[in-house]
Order: sequence, then C-alpha cells, then structure tokens
Amino acid sequence: MTRVGKRVAWVTGGGSGIGEAGAEALAADGWTLVVSGRRQSALDTVVAKIIKAGGAAEALALDVSNAAEAQKAADQIVARHGRIDLLVNNAGINVPKRSWKDMDLEGWDQLVQVNLNGVLYCMRAVLPTMRKQQDGAIINVSSWAGRHVSKMPGPAYTTTKHAVLALTHSFNMDECINGLRACCLMPGEVATPILKLRPVVPSEEEQAKMLQPEDLGRTIAFIASMPARVCINEVLISPTHNRGFIQTPNNRD
Repeated sequence: MTRVGKRVAWVTGGGSGIGEAGAEALAADGWTLVVSGRRQSALDTVVAKIIKAGGAAEALALDVSNAAEAQKAADQIVARHGRIDLLVNNAGINVPKRSWKDMDLEGWDQLVQVNLNGVLYCMRAVLPTMRKQQDGAIINVSSWAGRHVSKMPGPAYTTTKHAVLALTHSFNMDECINGLRACCLMPGEVATPILKLRPVVPSEEEQAKMLQPEDLGRTIAFIASMPARVCINEVLISPTHNRGFIQTPNNRD
C-alpha cells in the first residue's frame, strides 16, 4: 500500500511472536499501529518498543473470540484515527491435547472460536470502513497446516487454518469490486512462544533452524507495501530445514 499520508494498521495477537514482529516492521515502514491482544502488559511492552524506535503505536486489549469486542475495537480505531487501512489477523492458539486419541470438545471449541471465528469477527468489523474507503488490505495469518495436512498440529488446528485459507479467497471473490484485497499467510514452523504448548517442545537447536518472527514481520510489511492494484492472494513460506520433510521422532509432536 503506497498511499501518501497516514496509514493505519490493526494487528491482532500483537503481544508476541509474529504479531509483535509484524507490528514492528510495519511501524518501521511508517504505519500507525494499533496492537491488540489479551495481555495488556505484553501489548504495552510492544508499543513502548515501537515508540522508542520512533514509530507510532497504541495498545488495545481485546479477545477476538468475542464478536462484540472485535466490533467495538474497530469502531474505536475509526473514531480515533478516521480510517483502517490494514488488518493483520494474527491472533491464534493451539492446545496440548491435539490428537484424536486425547482431544476434547472444549479444546476444539476454543480453537474454532479464536482461530476461525475471531478472524471472521475482525474482518467483518473493518469491512464497512474499508468499503467506504474503497481501499483496504487484510492479512490472515494461517499456517503451513492450512495448506498441508499433517498429524503434528492436530485436527482442530489444521481444520481452522484450512478454513482461514478458504475464508480469505472467498473475501477476495466478493470484495475485489470494492478495491479490497486479502492475503492468507501460511508459515511453516516459527520459533514463537506457542511452541511451548506442544506435547514435545522442540529443542533450542531445532528452533534456531525454524523461521524466526522477524522473517514473518518482513513478509507482512512486504505484503502491506504493495500498491492497491495488487492482491497477493496467499503466501506459503517455510524454513529451508523443513521438519515436515524430514522424518524424525521429534517432528511428530
């Protein structure tokens, strides 16, 4: 997006990992950031870091699984800044009990509510503003599991991430006439705090070979930098050392 003037980006799940890196990269490119998530202290830390580096950012506590909260957040951003040019739907979770043998419905419902419904709620919340602007971009952070089915992430995570890919393409089919575009970003393994929820946590040596948050931050900033005539429908990105291609006991966690 190469508009002259103020550009406002809303990043969900911005308190750590990919969201934090994406917010920092966007701020470095001159975007005004609204960073949301459930942990106010983590958001405040990210915002302080961006401001110290010379960027513009503010924190907004939010649980994306609550449709009313998502709408309220979007309304607050528009009331304060007058526009929303970019939504980065990054909030997502997984649970330790993720195989068919030990999964429970509570875990399934939690993943669907955050990983899928939360994405939809935020997209729907920004849509009226973006339609009015006849301009706007959305980046939905899915996963390698949104393209390739494997045992490691579990059925609930894999299903929700596949659904995000379909949701993204459906959005482009309907909203391209309004100048809007969405990208489904599907990263392979990224060394973020969510790895701690795995039944088998990858070693430091294994994590060093994975994608790093800053790699995804640069990717998000690149997608967002494209002119309005360009729609990058999806990006599938993985570590060169892709454990999904290498059969070892620890990549079946």
